[in-house]
Amino acid sequence: MSQHGIGTRCVQAGYKPANGEPRQIPIIQSTTFKYDTSEDMGKLFDLEASGYFYTRLQNPTNDHVAAKIAALEGGSAAMLTSSGQAANFFALFNICENGSHIVASSSIYGGTFNLIAVTMAKMGIEVTFVSPTASRDELDAAFKENTRAVFGETIANPALTVLDIEKFAEAAHAHGVPLIVDNTFPTPVNCRPIEWGADIVTHSTTKYMDGHGAGVGGAIVDSGRFDWMAHADKFPGLTTPDESYHGIVYAEKFGKEGAFITKCTSQLMRDFGCIQSPQNAFILNLGLESLHVRMPRHVENGLAVARFLSAHDKVVGVNYPGLESDPYYELARKYMPNGGCGVVSFEIEGGRPAAESFMKKLRLAAIETHVADARTCCLNPATSTHRQMSDEQLKEAGIPAGLIRMSCGLEDKEDLIADIENALG
Repeated sequence: MSQHGIGTRCVQAGYKPANGEPRQIPIIQSTTFKYDTSEDMGKLFDLEASGYFYTRLQNPTNDHVAAKIAALEGGSAAMLTSSGQAANFFALFNICENGSHIVASSSIYGGTFNLIAVTMAKMGIEVTFVSPTASRDELDAAFKENTRAVFGETIANPALTVLDIEKFAEAAHAHGVPLIVDNTFPTPVNCRPIEWGADIVTHSTTKYMDGHGAGVGGAIVDSGRFDWMAHADKFPGLTTPDESYHGIVYAEKFGKEGAFITKCTSQLMRDFGCIQSPQNAFILNLGLESLHVRMPRHVENGLAVARFLSAHDKVVGVNYPGLESDPYYELARKYMPNGGCGVVSFEIEGGRPAAESFMKKLRLAAIETHVADARTCCLNPATSTHRQMSDEQLKEAGIPAGLIRMSCGLEDKEDLIADIENALG
């Protein structure tokens, strides 16, 4: 299936029904699974056999959908989580512990910034934030002896900066650690970070993958390429016996292709329980089946709106990497030649009061704490998703207090532009 085109994978990867089985992925809405003997179940607990015993760890519906996402990204294994935040936390915490250090782009989603800078700091994990435009020398200077991961977003939410994946990957690998990339905005339809050197890819499947605001969820994809044993001293959780799981050494038993996701499932999902429900996984799969059809329309609408806004005299600036005038245009062309996403951020003359007035006048676009939906929605990040950040942090992340983030849906672009024009008037 990995040899098929992205559209075929969106529709058919991850699940192949046998003779007489359901054509659609079945919803296995069960907490537990029955076995004939204790020995049969014991093999599952020892990770000596594949199967299911409790949905908190794994569920067939979830695994079919995770396999599809792995195929889309070109990874070796994947897992679903309850949200994108859970995916990012698991991806980092799976290889970090008390005393570890992370290098992260400063231009990332506010919730993720808070997760790394505040919550994980309480666990004894420190972070150094670097500009997405940092030079290689500046990147190298951010690493420490205890650095265990590099993190960034393909297209940052909501600043819409574009990560130079190759540069960040080369720096990470030079220091013996993996690059983790949140690929939520472009999705694997428009960008596959693993092809550019990323080791782990995360998603908020709540966004474009679901695409209809129906189910919250997240996903983690492992490239299967990072050699954990070659850097065994940095990643003892993967390269030394896990006494909480019968002394298994994940990197030895499951190799590069399976160690990361197996540990993340059998250890972190076991202990934290951030599971995506089978019902939500089923809904997610419905969204994935049309992802390759929807993304070009989102890009078309986003570019049309960005061009309209960039020519309007009441707009101070527009962030959209598809615009030729955007500072990230060339990087976007490199990593996303078919376009990135439908999200546009812009600043209206007059700052926060003008932004609030604009949003009140919208009739078609809705004010929502959401993005990447079939329906157009917008918000002012400084008063919502990024309200935990100081003005200085907002400025560093490229998010002025009066910035508006608009996620262009699947409506007619002429109608979206008319709605914006009326709100600006």
